[in-house]
Amino acid sequence: MELSKKVAYLKGLMDGLKIDENTNEGKIIKLMADVLEDMADTIEDIAVEVDETVDLVDAIDEDLGALEEDYYELDDEQDDDDDCDCDFCDDDEEMYECVCPSCGDKIMLGENIIADGSIDCPNCGEKLEFDFGEDQDDE
Repeated sequence: MELSKKVAYLKGLMDGLKIDENTNEGKIIKLMADVLEDMADTIEDIAVEVDETVDLVDAIDEDLGALEEDYYELDDEQDDDDDCDCDFCDDDEEMYECVCPSCGDKIMLGENIIADGSIDCPNCGEKLEFDFGEDQDDE
């Protein structure tokens, strides 16, 4: 049962009980029923607006998805991470994640960059050096 129908049913019960609206209790019950009716109307209005908003957001999401497909020309099978257009990456090369100790930026590095021994952080410019000449496995 809808909220407004429940409130109408409650008001009908009040009329059937013949509550005297001239008494303090009758005044309070009448006022509470009127407040419930206003609240039910407001809630139903909000529910309609929410439904309309959800429909609108769904339509925008579909349109945005179509625009992304057209603009980026991505197939459903492609993964965004597989398409790196930078000069440092080789598709067959294994990638490693490095965190810059100065700025905390995460950088993806290929084996060829690590083999070079150093790179400047693209975020802050700090020189990052890699030295894997000796494994320290003294334990």
